[in-house]
Amino acid sequence: MKIFETKTAPNPRRVRMFLAEKGLLDKVEFVELDLQKGENLTPEFQAMNPMKKVPVMQLDDGNCIAETMSICLYFEEQYPDTTPLMGTTPLEKAQLDQWQRWLDYYFFVPTGMCFQHSTGYFKDRMNPIPEWGEEAGKQAASFMDFLDRHLEGRKFIYGDSITAADITALCVLDFAKVVKIRISPEQKNLQAWYDHMKERPSAKA
Repeated sequence: MKIFETKTAPNPRRVRMFLAEKGLLDKVEFVELDLQKGENLTPEFQAMNPMKKVPVMQLDDGNCIAETMSICLYFEEQYPDTTPLMGTTPLEKAQLDQWQRWLDYYFFVPTGMCFQHSTGYFKDRMNPIPEWGEEAGKQAASFMDFLDRHLEGRKFIYGDSITAADITALCVLDFAKVVKIRISPEQKNLQAWYDHMKERPSAKA
């Protein structure tokens, strides 16, 4: 199996952390793409993922899976007893899916929009709107306040062990530093959780 990625991008990192926590990093070969050079825009890559985004996993039989959580779901289903990260009961699976959507819609997307519209990184293929980038950054920072309140008295975002939700939140927080969105001194619960997560070996995957 091959995973086409850009190692500095947050979504591929989510997949690597997920695989590291499950002890499955050696199951795949990672192929690096240069997004700024447009290596994700070639006809060959578009045939694997018409959305032209990373990561994409190509199975040995030629089938391809795009989207971060879809790739993670494949491994969770293939190896359900190896450090479950997406829940084991119907309630856990549903509530973790809820958290994943919250983190994606209200934290990751605004952070990504802030990056795309305020840095000009993709100005050759989109029309950056700086005002939208600024507003999106404020939305991402507001979600961090919510997350800080939620983490009071908690070691993990959901349950008593690490889940995909923790992986997503950590990767977004680290990505947000690029656009100067950082944990504030008042967000002590979030900071404690972050420090704990950064100590995990998977954070370096």
